[in-house]
Amino acid sequence: MKSLNEMTASELSPLLAAGTVSTEDVARACLARIAERDPTVRVWAWIDPDQVIHAARELDKTPRKGPLHGIPVGVKDMIDTFDMPTQQNSPIYAGHWPNQDAACVATLRAQGALILGKTDTLEFAAGGRKALTRNPHDLTRTPGGSSSGSAAGVADFHVPLTLGTQTGGSTIRPGSFCGAYAMKPTWAAINREGAKIYSMTCDTIGLYSRSVADLELLCDAYGIVDDAPPRPVRLEGARIGVCRSPFWDKAEEGTHQALAQAAKRLAAAGAKVEDLELPAEFGGLGPAQLTIIAMEGKAAFLDLYRRRHELLHDEFRALVENRKKLSYADLRAAYDLAGRCRPVFDEIARGYDAIITPAAPGEAPLGLNTNGDPVFNRMWTLLHAPCVTVPGLTGPAGLPVGIQLVGPRFGDRQLLAAAAAVASVLDPALSAASAAKPRARARKAA
Repeated sequence: MKSLNEMTASELSPLLAAGTVSTEDVARACLARIAERDPTVRVWAWIDPDQVIHAARELDKTPRKGPLHGIPVGVKDMIDTFDMPTQQNSPIYAGHWPNQDAACVATLRAQGALILGKTDTLEFAAGGRKALTRNPHDLTRTPGGSSSGSAAGVADFHVPLTLGTQTGGSTIRPGSFCGAYAMKPTWAAINREGAKIYSMTCDTIGLYSRSVADLELLCDAYGIVDDAPPRPVRLEGARIGVCRSPFWDKAEEGTHQALAQAAKRLAAAGAKVEDLELPAEFGGLGPAQLTIIAMEGKAAFLDLYRRRHELLHDEFRALVENRKKLSYADLRAAYDLAGRCRPVFDEIARGYDAIITPAAPGEAPLGLNTNGDPVFNRMWTLLHAPCVTVPGLTGPAGLPVGIQLVGPRFGDRQLLAAAAAVASVLDPALSAASAAKPRARARKAA
């Protein structure tokens, strides 16, 4: 039988609703796991056990506010919290306590979620100092970044849900490396107010869990709905596109094996699996994303460059000084390419029940001086497409290699319906509860 810290949010929610367990019971189980594992895995940038227990007891006295009531959530430490420091892994923000929650945190608190603590991150979720977090499957390897602690905390059973962010591949890739479910929703589907800005065009709040059903709960909490309820996805007869992407030459053996194994299992389940090759113009989206974040980062870090130059990491000074010598003509061209490709991909994606593609080059690299290469994520982030990492497969070293699903903009709930179907043949740990059908609601006409 699972311990409370090992349960998914979807498994805990009915127990909390029935009073079978209390929020304090769940919190203590999570804290016990953290005490056991965090000295080596280093997930948490800030956690105060006394504060957690006090907050849990208060929630146990409060009328239930919804399915997330009493569910612990970790928050990436560049997203503001009023009752915990937000230090952004930067000496500039050491000891900084915001006076209010970020919108994405306030939304969860309003529905009774227990904010457990702050998870470690790459500095400003952008560059500079690395997180101290290690991969829970192999402490000599990176968990990925920049949402390092958020991915590792879920994968190592410290907490059932966490918030991350993605500007390049900072949600999807750590999910692959750590073996967690990860979702980058459609750009701007979740309010980013109160999270450090790097790129207005690319920054997106990300979600981590241990099941598709839990991602559904979070989407419910954030009001993420499609224009129509999602169609049920049955693998028998489903049309599955295998998109190796224009960057396939960067794939390692682990990803070669994982994508091939995923296609084989889906075909065995009755799906019609076919190769999907994108138009040649899509090959420019990776470089375009790099141009956009460099030029938007120039503006994002200018204030710190002027005010705290001596403490600002040289990677950020390089952005402000435009050491790559990019021009606004380069930026316009990058914007225009993305604008042309977005509706083209939306139309392509609507022709498939699911599109699978690499989530990362392969298994998590050795060493803590790298976050891994986001080459298989940049394009989808710039397209503003929703993306989901489904775990369950492994590479040559026995470490996780996730499969990424992508879909058209504002088709998040349909993508989760596809992810649940794909997960049913990829994730050996999947239970009937975590394979629950989507509960999405059609958006009402204004």
